[in-house]
Amino acid sequence: MNDERLPQLRASDADRERVAEILRDALAEGRLDMAEFDERLDATYQARTYGELERVTVDLPVAAQAPASAPVPLSLRKEPAPAGEVASWAERIRPDATGATSGIAILGGFERKGRWTIGRRFNAFCLMGGAEIDLREAEFAAPEVEISVWTLMGGVNVIVPPGVEVESRGMGIMGGFDTREDGTPGDPGAPRVIVSGVALMGGVGVERKLPKAERLRLKAERKEERRRLRAERRERRELD
Repeated sequence: MNDERLPQLRASDADRERVAEILRDALAEGRLDMAEFDERLDATYQARTYGELERVTVDLPVAAQAPASAPVPLSLRKEPAPAGEVASWAERIRPDATGATSGIAILGGFERKGRWTIGRRFNAFCLMGGAEIDLREAEFAAPEVEISVWTLMGGVNVIVPPGVEVESRGMGIMGGFDTREDGTPGDPGAPRVIVSGVALMGGVGVERKLPKAERLRLKAERKEERRRLRAERRERRELD
């Protein structure tokens, strides 16, 4: 792996857990006090890239390790993903699949979410209605898919998981077309999503969210981490 690219690569949950373990060791060794530990732990779980994780440990002994020793992102692994981790992008891009190609909402709404396959081009038409296109668990019929939106007095919300590159090519007329996710680098091998079209007196939004199962798992892990730290503090007070 090119070391110059490493800081921009997306970090996985396993990467964040490795850094959290480094912080726990630093706390036990007296290198961090409790306030510093809590602050850095929060930054670790919010980090998106290796570069952000590296800043958390820059003044700890682990920072001297060679970048090549950093864990490999799921999208670059050749072996199957370990149990409990999200499947690699290679497994989710299915050129042999046709996939869904359209959705219509007239004075109502439609949604695509959960496990489904989006086609190379998906057309969304909303007339005084709304739509949600959720790609967090979706498979992709091509490495690059386009969501073409036409909405009049309505709204479309596109949800993408971390790692997916997004490009907005739409136009808002007395409305809005979200471009906040433009320019965010994607994972190597991850699909690219182009959102195009026109929002006339309506809106098209794009937001990035973890899959629900991942959010619940992280929440449970953080709860368990806080419980463990409270127990350690009680034990230290009893020893003192």
